[in-house]
Amino acid sequence: MNTTRTLTRVAVLATFGLALAACSSADPLTDPGATSSSRAAIVVGSQDYYSNEIVAEIYAQALEANGYTIDRQLRIGQREAYLPEIEAGTIDLFPEYTGPLLQFWEPTTTARLADDVYTALQGATPAGLHVLDQSAATDQDSYTVTREFAEKWSLTSIADLAKVTEPLVLGGNSEGENRPNGPAGMKAAYGLDVGFTPIEDGGGPLTVKALKDGTINLAIIYTADPSIQKSDLVTLEDTKGLFLASHVVPLASDAIDETATSVVNKVSAALTPDGLVTLNARSVDEQLPAATIAADWISKHDLG
Repeated sequence: MNTTRTLTRVAVLATFGLALAACSSADPLTDPGATSSSRAAIVVGSQDYYSNEIVAEIYAQALEANGYTIDRQLRIGQREAYLPEIEAGTIDLFPEYTGPLLQFWEPTTTARLADDVYTALQGATPAGLHVLDQSAATDQDSYTVTREFAEKWSLTSIADLAKVTEPLVLGGNSEGENRPNGPAGMKAAYGLDVGFTPIEDGGGPLTVKALKDGTINLAIIYTADPSIQKSDLVTLEDTKGLFLASHVVPLASDAIDETATSVVNKVSAALTPDGLVTLNARSVDEQLPAATIAADWISKHDLG
């Protein structure tokens, strides 16, 4: 953590401590009799991505069912926007993804498999933050093409893109152009020259439309996105390990006490790969709000 962020976090925590002392002499982390009204609200955030918002809402509702007060700060943006806020101490709990988060803090990491990535992430997490139990649920970055494009060039893997003689154009959120899995990463890992077109919907319907229209011929779409099956898209195999294992994992501040940690870890234990796809499909196909999807899931898994 850099000096500016460290000072910011100290200032935030100092202000928080004074406010808490003024409101109550009880410490909810040490006083077992402390109630939710004497505890500071837990700030739960999410990416500007419907799947991430659903998981954040599940965390929030599960904690509320256990007596915690929640301040929701949802649909904030992408990693470059919200991680400084988390590191500064203004957000307490956030659903993250093991591989991309590790790569953000350690761009040169050699970890690729799930357990190795999780262990490396635990070591890379800055002071004042920690990752809770990772879930079995994965939402992996992937390079995706249309079925027509895959069949035209006989594509099954990213390496097969070397066969393509027309210009390759990758579509994704603008920050993806400079991420390790952007054009530079494609060049380093596979020797491919790839252009880039920004599409600001996190691999959503605008990205899928651009693929189908031929505006782009390659897109970064998360593997748990139901549009892959619905639109008959093809995910290319990553034979060089460019993408790290990406399991849903809660990123927490020191404000998350032992009881809250237990609640969130129970959510992670219940969240499965197929279950995450189902949650996402309810958002995409049924157009339900995240709060409704989360409430139904919590009820089904008896976590309320």
